[in-house]
Amino acid sequence: MSNIIKEIEAEQLKAEVAEFNVGDTVKVYGKIKEGNRERIQVFEGVVIKRQGGSNRETFTVRKNSNGIGVEKTWPLHSPNVEKIEVVRRGKVRRAKLNYLRDRVGKKAKVKELVK
Repeated sequence: MSNIIKEIEAEQLKAEVAEFNVGDTVKVYGKIKEGNRERIQVFEGVVIKRQGGSNRETFTVRKNSNGIGVEKTWPLHSPNVEKIEVVRRGKVRRAKLNYLRDRVGKKAKVKELVK
């Protein structure tokens, strides 16, 4: 039974997924349906966490909008995610950045990874 499930999930995976990690600033190009029209909206913010695996993998992006923190969780292999563009690499030492929720201003920034 599990082999059948694995085959079905393998078909649903995207061929190419952007290489990004927790702490990176990304632009997520998401498809939005309004009535019978479809458009693409950009959501730019810091990746707080990645979780799951295979076609169930999700990632959460946080941004500040008019002084209010906004978080959105996106399925990585969803057809509603057009593309993911990495703006800046972040230097972090943990897998989940939940502490950013309590911080405001400069304290809420993630250091940039310089190579």
